[in-house]
Amino acid sequence: MRLFAALLLAATAVPALAQTPPPAASVDAPTRAFIGSDLFQLSIAADPQISPDGRTIVYVRRSGDVMSDRMQSSLWLIDVASGRQTPFSASGSSPRWSPDGTRIAYVASDGAHPQLFVRWLGHDAATRVTTLPDDPNALAWSPDGRRLAYIATVAGEPTTLGKAPPKPEGAKWAPPLEVIDRVNYRADGGGYIKPGNDHLFVVSADGGGARQLTFGKFDDNGPLSWSQDGRTILFSAIRGPDAERQVMNSDVFAVDAASGELRTLTTRDGPDNAPLFSPDGSRIAWLGFDDHHRSYENAQLYVGGRSADAPHSLTSSLDRSIEDAQWAADGKSLYASYDDHGKRKLARIGLDGHLSPIVDNVAGGGVDRPYTGGGFSVSRGGVVAYTGGDASAPADVWLWSGGKARRLTNLNANLLEAKALAPVRKIAVTAPDGRAIDAWLATPAGRQPGQKLPLILEIHGGPNSAYGPSFASDVQLYAAAGYAVLWTNPRGSTSYGAEFANLIDKNYPSHDYDDLIASVDAAIADGVADPDNLFVTGGSGGGVLTAWIVGKTDRFKAAATQKPVINWASEALTMDNTMFTSRYWFTKKPWEDPMSYWNRSPLSLVGNVKTPTLVVVGSEDYRTPVSESEQYYAALQIRGVPTALVKVPGASHGGFTSRPSQSAAKAAAIIAWFDRYRANPGKPQ
Repeated sequence: MRLFAALLLAATAVPALAQTPPPAASVDAPTRAFIGSDLFQLSIAADPQISPDGRTIVYVRRSGDVMSDRMQSSLWLIDVASGRQTPFSASGSSPRWSPDGTRIAYVASDGAHPQLFVRWLGHDAATRVTTLPDDPNALAWSPDGRRLAYIATVAGEPTTLGKAPPKPEGAKWAPPLEVIDRVNYRADGGGYIKPGNDHLFVVSADGGGARQLTFGKFDDNGPLSWSQDGRTILFSAIRGPDAERQVMNSDVFAVDAASGELRTLTTRDGPDNAPLFSPDGSRIAWLGFDDHHRSYENAQLYVGGRSADAPHSLTSSLDRSIEDAQWAADGKSLYASYDDHGKRKLARIGLDGHLSPIVDNVAGGGVDRPYTGGGFSVSRGGVVAYTGGDASAPADVWLWSGGKARRLTNLNANLLEAKALAPVRKIAVTAPDGRAIDAWLATPAGRQPGQKLPLILEIHGGPNSAYGPSFASDVQLYAAAGYAVLWTNPRGSTSYGAEFANLIDKNYPSHDYDDLIASVDAAIADGVADPDNLFVTGGSGGGVLTAWIVGKTDRFKAAATQKPVINWASEALTMDNTMFTSRYWFTKKPWEDPMSYWNRSPLSLVGNVKTPTLVVVGSEDYRTPVSESEQYYAALQIRGVPTALVKVPGASHGGFTSRPSQSAAKAAAIIAWFDRYRANPGKPQ
């Protein structure tokens, strides 16, 4: 649901753009510039899980594999006292410690499908405890360490209408008809949804047959939480007769681990999810908000009784959205992460709502663009493991203990110490209405004082999301090509409170355009940006704003709109979450008020466009479907505006840059497009 709330989360392309491979360093002449092939050398730390006694951390290390062109996940252990690392599993994800700290459960492939494994520390052998046709997720140990709960897909029967005539033996016929009758019938990254639903299972930690606890034509969701007595498991789901037509109205449920009896614990109009039993089982904490059908709401941290009775928000006065929360061992407070001014922070929040900050450098997630992100876990003694970092490297594992933060890994030191990376600094921006806007500027390594540079404005998606001072491979590749890179959090961005995020509610794009232009003017006034050498790009919501900008001004020499929405009416009727756009970003349906959709569509401004504009999209994008990009490409061709359409084969919206070669090639295509229209390339101004 958070992905949907952050939504904006075949012509032949010009060969010089779409088919140029990422540049490779010469064996005889290594380069200090950051180049496309370096993406295969990067490693990213994720999902750090600290042992109950706080002595050991297991984490996921994602590293590029040049032969498979994928980021491969392995599991590593860190000894907290010495910092020494040892490999735990050559592949795997979602590691979770047993309550006594002697075993780790994780998900890994058995050669066909991902399965649930358990390994004893100090032993090389692992036990496979499931045999599933699909991925298990949301792993949770029972308090006694004897069982594991998880979520898995239960296959269903496809809908049929009539039937074909009998097929003769040995005949080669066309595939049977596919009948679609679901409201949400396809998902970005997953394709067309197969019949079936996600349900909760319990299995012995030693292996054996699993037992299904939940049923029905509903999808049940993690994370899962066991009561201290092992009798009850909490989860969240959208259930009920109208479940398919709900977007965010999830509730917290309790299921009896023996009988499967279900109890509904929350019933308000709005999402309630991520429930957690307190250590003694007397309380429940969860995240949620009242749904007012606005584009953005802060997720608040609630605490109630064992049945979620008498709930109260601990963070109503914080005015920030809680991303994750975990109970302290004493049950008197919770650790919670949230974004603030483009940084992810971690704090301890008492049951009276008192907030005590811990760290402000939580980082993680993707590599290509500087989004906020990162995860954490807490030991029984209050030692915190988290992914952290800054603009100098992808996320590493950090530790907070005794009031101090300590970096435990430096996964990319060998590569990045040999690279001349672009330095990043924050610049001050004031919008036309006087609002302060956060922005960051990267300049090529070795820039001389007073040297003016061509500038790329890079715009984040969402639009309810946030950039920050984090490492981004796109930024480094653009800077290595001689461009200064500017990114900013215009109104509508998260991490500045609900009022700021909702300045674009039912009015997007609008004055966020003014904030972006003010940021460009600030970079010019700073003395870095050449006003005659401006370029603009962005993905998803940033693609929307890129197309909007070139329809409003001719200031930019060239543009590259990536996976945009071009026509809100067609997007609302073709995106993967059918009910979302017309419910949360507009007040009426497309056929009830077509002009509202048209007036906010970049396609309505295409008659003004003179800027050479590249259009880039994944060929399997179901969030901002390929047809959106193809509409814009066709309109630009009809107008006679220089353009090209670049498709990323096999890429979804969320997996747009998941393959290192495609991430590098996509950036190379954008650089090549901008270089075509760049004035005085390579010459100081």
